[in-house]
Amino acid sequence: MSAIELNARPSPTFDAKLADTTALLTRAAADYAASTPGAAARITLACSLGAEDMVLAHLVNALQLDIGIFVLETGQLHPETLALLARLQATSRAPVAVFTPVTESAVQFVTREGKDAMYKSIELRKACCHIRKMEPLSRALAGKDAWVTGLRREQSGARADVPQIDTSDATRVKFNPLADWTWGDVWHYIAINQVDYNPLHDQFYPSIGCAPCTRAISLGEDFRAGRWWWEDEAAKECGLHVKDKTPA
Repeated sequence: MSAIELNARPSPTFDAKLADTTALLTRAAADYAASTPGAAARITLACSLGAEDMVLAHLVNALQLDIGIFVLETGQLHPETLALLARLQATSRAPVAVFTPVTESAVQFVTREGKDAMYKSIELRKACCHIRKMEPLSRALAGKDAWVTGLRREQSGARADVPQIDTSDATRVKFNPLADWTWGDVWHYIAINQVDYNPLHDQFYPSIGCAPCTRAISLGEDFRAGRWWWEDEAAKECGLHVKDKTPA
């Protein structure tokens, strides 16, 4: 059974949610348009190539919004994910920029800690995430005043309070247009718009990251159970969407 057949069950308010999402994206693109003619827009879409982000990429293209797209190619992605990236680059109206880790940093880390370092400790796993995701993300967001993500409240307990517009970071605004969408809403949109998606979703991978850190889930398991499954639930973030909770 495909992910569409299994999951495409819209919520009763899907049409209203889609209208809100469309309005939010359109307004964000207008508010953070290029400062000068010919310059890049001051807003960008972070695309993990997961189902949610493919929905957002489709919306950006369908609405012809001036929002660029970027992908973090960590050097550890599944072949299926890389193939989807190539298809997105070939078909997207919006430019798709790819950011990779600093080669020397990645090589030195693997040489020093081993290719399976992420399994040895949370500290080493997060160090790997920093090299492969966080540092490239800082380059992807350089010069941007806003970014768009596919975060949804339903994804995990850590994301249960995700707002549609997050202004907690003084550096830039984060837009989460799918914050109140359900998993069924996401797949309903994919189904009715024939959105391309990662075939790993058909193999029970709802959340897809780097190959060594992602597995399929079983019936009844949490949505993100397949991510860093050997770690405590509270630690299951790479840092891309973690807020600093240290008191001022």
